[in-house]
Amino acid sequence: MDIHRARFVPYTSSAINALAFTHTKAEHGNHEPESLRLAIGRANGNIEIWNPANGAWLQEKVFFGGKDRSVEGLAWTQEPDHKDADNKIISGRLRLFSIGYSSSITEWDLATGLPVRHSNGNHSEVWCFAAQPRKSNKATGRAKEGSFAHQKLVAGCADGTIVLLSTEDDDLTFEKFVSRATNKKARALSITYKDDDIVLAGFADSTIRVFDTRTGNVMRNISLGSGPQSGLKEILVWKVKCLANGDFVSGDSTGDIRIYNGKTFGQMQRISGHEADVLDLAVSQDGMSIFSAGMDRRTCYYTSKKGAAQGQSGKWRKVSHQRYHEHDVKAMATYEGNKLSVMVSGGIDTQPIAVPIRGFGKELSRGLPTLPSTPPLVGAPGARLLVSWWNTEVRIWRVKAQVDGTEKPRVVARLALQGEENITSVSISRDGGLLAVATVSEVKLFQLIRPQPGASTGLRIRKLDMPSVDGARMVTLAENGKWLAAITATNDVQLVRIVRTDDSSDLPRALNAVQHLTRLHRDNFSQNTLNGPSGSYERSIAHVDFSTDGNVLAVVDLAGYIDTWVIEGHEDSTAPEVDIDASAPAGDEDEESDDDEDETKAQITYLGQRWTQNPSGRLLPRLDSTPVLLSFQPNSDESKRPQPNGNPAVHPTRHNPHPHSHELPATDYRLLLVSAEHQLYLFDVMTGRLSEWSRRNPLSSYPREYQQLDLPAKGCIWDFSSPVQRIWLYGEKWLFMFDLTKDFPIADSEKSGMSKKRKREAAKDHSGAGSVIPQKEAPVTKMRKFQGDQEDQTSKIAWFDVNAASSSTVNDGADDDIEDGSQPLASLRRTLTEDGESLPNGASEHTTEGGEVGEVVDQRKANEPWWHTFKYRPILGIVPISGNDNYHAPEVVLVERPSWDLDLPPRFVGTHEQ
Repeated sequence: MDIHRARFVPYTSSAINALAFTHTKAEHGNHEPESLRLAIGRANGNIEIWNPANGAWLQEKVFFGGKDRSVEGLAWTQEPDHKDADNKIISGRLRLFSIGYSSSITEWDLATGLPVRHSNGNHSEVWCFAAQPRKSNKATGRAKEGSFAHQKLVAGCADGTIVLLSTEDDDLTFEKFVSRATNKKARALSITYKDDDIVLAGFADSTIRVFDTRTGNVMRNISLGSGPQSGLKEILVWKVKCLANGDFVSGDSTGDIRIYNGKTFGQMQRISGHEADVLDLAVSQDGMSIFSAGMDRRTCYYTSKKGAAQGQSGKWRKVSHQRYHEHDVKAMATYEGNKLSVMVSGGIDTQPIAVPIRGFGKELSRGLPTLPSTPPLVGAPGARLLVSWWNTEVRIWRVKAQVDGTEKPRVVARLALQGEENITSVSISRDGGLLAVATVSEVKLFQLIRPQPGASTGLRIRKLDMPSVDGARMVTLAENGKWLAAITATNDVQLVRIVRTDDSSDLPRALNAVQHLTRLHRDNFSQNTLNGPSGSYERSIAHVDFSTDGNVLAVVDLAGYIDTWVIEGHEDSTAPEVDIDASAPAGDEDEESDDDEDETKAQITYLGQRWTQNPSGRLLPRLDSTPVLLSFQPNSDESKRPQPNGNPAVHPTRHNPHPHSHELPATDYRLLLVSAEHQLYLFDVMTGRLSEWSRRNPLSSYPREYQQLDLPAKGCIWDFSSPVQRIWLYGEKWLFMFDLTKDFPIADSEKSGMSKKRKREAAKDHSGAGSVIPQKEAPVTKMRKFQGDQEDQTSKIAWFDVNAASSSTVNDGADDDIEDGSQPLASLRRTLTEDGESLPNGASEHTTEGGEVGEVVDQRKANEPWWHTFKYRPILGIVPISGNDNYHAPEVVLVERPSWDLDLPPRFVGTHEQ
């Protein structure tokens, strides 16, 4: 495989402005909530939903924003618990709210990723807001529909106004003004609840005000004094947080944090920990720890000498400070549970950082992926085109065949959408003739016209008419460009037929009839607290892909369920372009559908072809964890197979006005799925069972280097050039190659792999951040052991290595750790002979912009079934631009986007850095 290592794609990551966990601590029994999620708000208006997954940190969803939109604050609320028909307590539904440079608060539908409603009120821009602490019905002693049953929202505005909003009746309405704007009109920069009714607000006029939301009275005005002589006279109170014992702490523009008594509201202590503004604070649940961060890139850690949780207002001291970020730190959020105990911070450098709380000083911090989990890159190998997109812009590059690497890729087309919504997905046909672009409001189809010989090197873009397809979260074109699949916000799978001819003068046409595909009925997910008003959160489609010939479509949702559809019949140019059979609605018999939607979901036949559920689709199992990748294995012999000329035996009659061929594709389709646990599933779609390679190679036999990866897979490249059968998987910082013609060695799996039992034991002491800080190695590397009167036998006592002794001790009892019988079963499935075929030709690398050129695969390890490297980082994506057939190995462009190459504003320079 030839690799063009490049950094020419100017993808712009967006700064992190807000962070919020659904829960701040573990629920009953110290169990981690299944609905625990982290919301990240960015400056481009996008909101990302992350699943900590006991330290795996998966980006499950992205709520796309738009032009001139920014998320400046996030808050979660939870509806009151209720009882079902069996008198079982059901947790209330989670709700997500955001603010951003407007006078309204927006609520988001977690299932669709779209705004549900906006608050109203006659007040200025909302600069900060907070949710009322959630209290159970038992704690309040009131009815479940009482005044404390629903959490309220309090917001601080640009003119100093404090407003209260109600979330009752599944709505968001203005309730009252807590405080009107004063003559000074000082901005409310931060706000938080001290208890159910008392609110603390930090202002831009050097004051912290304490409000009673019931009466609107100002209980106390706390002055921070005047600012430094060299700066502003007024101190900006950027953040206010409350401790477990009722005390509270503030961070301001002087770089100080101040601790106040929760009863007298007097300042108890002032600590100077920063050289510039403190922008955010985070506190632990026991009130023993405080984190602060700001413009000087420092993250400071403070602790109390006495037990602040017991009401003893002890002295606070600064323990340490660390620069986890390369720019301003603007947001922090904490969660503490039985396993996870982390503080996550983010800022202008766009990368979230997880810092341990319980294991602070014992564990390392961890940088979460800063680039999108789904690469914003697609390629057209038939035209050597690469397409990249961000926000509302699309760029198309042509990468010419190059051996010496002297000619750089060129931009041959630019496309800027006129709407305000950010682009959600882009797809291009293999020959580079069609381009589909989707936003949350519409799907657009374009034709890319190659220039005439001797003309300019740029592409001409022509917009094509599209049927009425609502906005989509994902779009994908079949490689032949005949089908376009769109996944809407409500997880409706819609198909559009595109008619293309060999004549270049004929424009491609998208037929007006849109086919709605119905997914199989699954288990009931109604009790999930993440479900939105319009659907189930776990049933949200995560990935979609067409087979190489476009005859099979597959999707997988967050719950791990796979749905597949196949085409019946063959393309018949003599048949009607569109034949709608309203009497046969598309979908599964068990799927419930409204009568009003039967007409829109009727079965449609396009040119003699009809989509139907895969007969073996029910046999495909549910994945063990969240899927991170879905891709079809290319069909190497597709070009050699003769294609029938239509459906000659099918013709309409009076009793059968809508005939269609029931013949299914005879090709073997292989579907690859990768889960969050790094498990590879290679399914035979038409039979609904695992492939022989997957059955012979369980997860326990995978290489140890692969099992220990802490970043999920982002994409894959297939190399099926005869006689090679390889799959190249990549994440943000790793690249692995697996040879599907060879099996992993079972004999070494107990030493190289990690069993489920050992994984659970390793996860017990893992707080969700980085790994444990390694102990310093002892200066002594070799030793001899003497027993009794053996001093005279020193010559007979051998030296042994200390590290070898420790490693052998760790491996003792490895046989007991293997709980399942996957390895013995895999051994029985394998043949007696091993396939020792070497990797032909290896793989080479070419550098597009700087870097070294060398061999990717070490020929000394050519006989091994796998290979890996960590030299590429961070990887934005890998896109094929040529090859991948029976005669040529794939040629790809590997795009890196390092943090030092980001276009960031000037940062604060401390006195020690001058």
